[in-house]
Amino acid sequence: MKKTLYLKFLLAYLIFGIFGFIVVSTFSPGMVRDHFVKDSAERFYSEANLIASTYASELYNSEIDLITVKEQIDALALYLNASIQIINPSGRVILDSEKEINVEEINVIAHFDPTVTENSYYVIDRFFNTFDKQYLSVIAPITSDFKVKGYVVIHYAISEIDRMSNRLTGIFMITFGILFFLSMIILIFFTEIVYVPLRKITHATEQYASGNMHYEFQIDSDDEIGYLAACLNYMASEIARAEDNQKKFVANVSHDFRSPLTSIKGYLEAMLDGTIPPEMYEKYLGIVLNETERLTKLTNSLLTLNNLNTKGMLLEKTDFDINNVIRNIAASFEGSCLKKKLAIEVILTGEEMYVNADMEKIKQVIYNLLDNAIKFSHHDSVITIETTEKKNKIFVSVKDNGIGIPKDDLKLIFERFYKSDLSRGKDKKGTGLGLSIVKEIINSHNENINVISTEGVGTEFVFSLPMSKHQKSDEG
Repeated sequence: MKKTLYLKFLLAYLIFGIFGFIVVSTFSPGMVRDHFVKDSAERFYSEANLIASTYASELYNSEIDLITVKEQIDALALYLNASIQIINPSGRVILDSEKEINVEEINVIAHFDPTVTENSYYVIDRFFNTFDKQYLSVIAPITSDFKVKGYVVIHYAISEIDRMSNRLTGIFMITFGILFFLSMIILIFFTEIVYVPLRKITHATEQYASGNMHYEFQIDSDDEIGYLAACLNYMASEIARAEDNQKKFVANVSHDFRSPLTSIKGYLEAMLDGTIPPEMYEKYLGIVLNETERLTKLTNSLLTLNNLNTKGMLLEKTDFDINNVIRNIAASFEGSCLKKKLAIEVILTGEEMYVNADMEKIKQVIYNLLDNAIKFSHHDSVITIETTEKKNKIFVSVKDNGIGIPKDDLKLIFERFYKSDLSRGKDKKGTGLGLSIVKEIINSHNENINVISTEGVGTEFVFSLPMSKHQKSDEG
């Protein structure tokens, strides 16, 4: 790695500071001023409407005298730091908080037009040239009997808004300057904390890229850099483990193919060279047939598992009655159950329970689980299949009273070709792929499967499926 990363960081930081200062100094004054204008206009317009609906309206309805109204608007003008006027539609000023009452003096605003605000409720100008500087003016109508009797106008000096906005902009600039220099200190520490670990990580990735998956490095940090380092270490160990698993997988497949092939070859050679007499052919051909069935089953399982692992596998999801599927599969195992004197107890929620899933693949899941339950159940025992509904999910349980699974084997049962020591004597023809297929199918549906087992007592597999919209609407 070239030793320019720190300089790039520093250059980016300086560019950020310069452009940040330009942006703050250019856009902040206008934005702050607009904010104060709109905020002041809303506040004064609300006050103007309140005056128009109370004191001003009562004045025009002769419910209150002019002096009382004058006292009230003077107090409000002092509180608001603004000037308040009550103006007739003709433009005559009835009351002005800046002037005393003088009934003999007629003050008319030339060319007064209350629609000067257009689509807004405020205007910024010299208000028909009655002021020598700009004011923010809001106009609220005084209505009575659905007629406009006059207007309440509140004026607020724009110079006050400019003063407040300049003060706030100045605070922004000072704050930005302080943050800029404080962030420089943070930048120094950040660079020191990040840059050195980053060099270690880069060196490690170079080692992994060259094929040295056993290279280890350590970064003593609990932040994202430490997490990244831990992930890289984990990735390397997983890749190394995957290579070992691949070798183990090939060895397992080779072994599972070689054993029946060796058996088939031996029996056929013995038949050809006369070691096995013709009258024994039927017996040994049956053994050969069983071995070919085992090979066929293993091949089909491997193809199924490969298809399930294919990225972007499409599921043919439909709405179907899981209860009906369970009944049909349970009925298909009647012959196997009779041989071991087993009973299958089916406990289903409702007559029909619709799920949204790939029906053929879910049939395979239930078939594999039930087949395992029958294989590992004791004679004269009961296998229970149960469906329950909870939070728009259907849970399917397959429970047996068999040999159970040792505690240490529970986390391994879904691995390919895995067979526990207890199951090896019970399942001579098994491939060790059935539960791997079950796991892959359920995962492809973005659902979960769990197992609960006690050695010598029995095993229960529970998997979830999404309830179909058809079912939800029926319940609703």
